[in-house]
Amino acid sequence: MIRAQLHLALHFFVPCAVAALFYRKRFLQAWVTMCATMLVDVDHFLADPVYDPSRCSIGFHPLHRYPLIAAYAAMTFWPKLRLVGIGLLIHMGLDAIDCIWMTYE
Repeated sequence: MIRAQLHLALHFFVPCAVAALFYRKRFLQAWVTMCATMLVDVDHFLADPVYDPSRCSIGFHPLHRYPLIAAYAAMTFWPKLRLVGIGLLIHMGLDAIDCIWMTYE
C-alpha cells in the first residue's frame, strides 16, 4: 500500500520538480500539462482486473507499450508537444521503476 501511495505521489512531485527546474517562467502551465499526462492511465480500464498491484503496466497496457513510448520520446522534439512528451516519459519512467520495485517485494 505504501508503495502505491509513493508511486502516485511521485507522478505529481517529479513533474513539479521538472517544471520548477526547467520551466520557471511558466511553472504552473508546465506542471499542469505534465500532470495531465496521467490520463494515459485510462488504458487500465481495458484490463481485468482494472488494478492489480502485482502487474507491471509497461508492456501490458496499450498506451504503455514500447512503440508508443518511442513516440512519446519523439514528441519532445516538437516544441508544442514537448511538455506532453516529457510528462509521458516521466510517467513511463515512474511506472518502470514501480515494475522494478515489484520484483524486490
